[in-house]
Amino acid sequence: MRPALAAWLALSLLLGTGAEESCGDPPAARSHSISAPQLSPEEQLSPHMPESLHCDACQAIAFQIEEELSRAELKLGRKELKESDYMEVLERSCSQGWESYGVHELDGTKRLTGPGLPQQEPMTVMVSGGLWPSRLSKMCHGYVGEREEAQLYEAHRRGPAALRELLCHGDKGPCARGKAGAPASPKALQNEL
Repeated sequence: MRPALAAWLALSLLLGTGAEESCGDPPAARSHSISAPQLSPEEQLSPHMPESLHCDACQAIAFQIEEELSRAELKLGRKELKESDYMEVLERSCSQGWESYGVHELDGTKRLTGPGLPQQEPMTVMVSGGLWPSRLSKMCHGYVGEREEAQLYEAHRRGPAALRELLCHGDKGPCARGKAGAPASPKALQNEL
């Protein structure tokens, strides 16, 4: 009897079925392996947002500005904000915590992820914290500084799409080149120099 038991045990180990399964236990669940994005030295250490993520960052910033302005209007009963009010809200929008944003990798492409950005994949590993919040805050202040506050508020009053269009699209917007992170044409790069 012992040689038969030893043969059965050896055969079950070779075929991958253990004694647990033969005793009526359910088969082991399949495991999935998801790795964190591999960040370049620039993505890990630079205080600036990597160029490939500028479009995503701009859309996140437009979303947060829109949310803050809408909340302020709601407090006033949907009335139009005074200049001093929307200027304060715009400043607060950029100084908020950006901890809910981070970067993940999908099909070899790194994308910013967080509120207001499309969810590309339900099962990914997001790297957040670190320099991502300060990068977003710095970019937000830059966008608000480049535009007049009145222009930003006017775009907000027309709707979220108008604010995104103003900040992110157009000739010089980070999303203007079509697909997020797409390199500029050589002529566009030459014009920037």
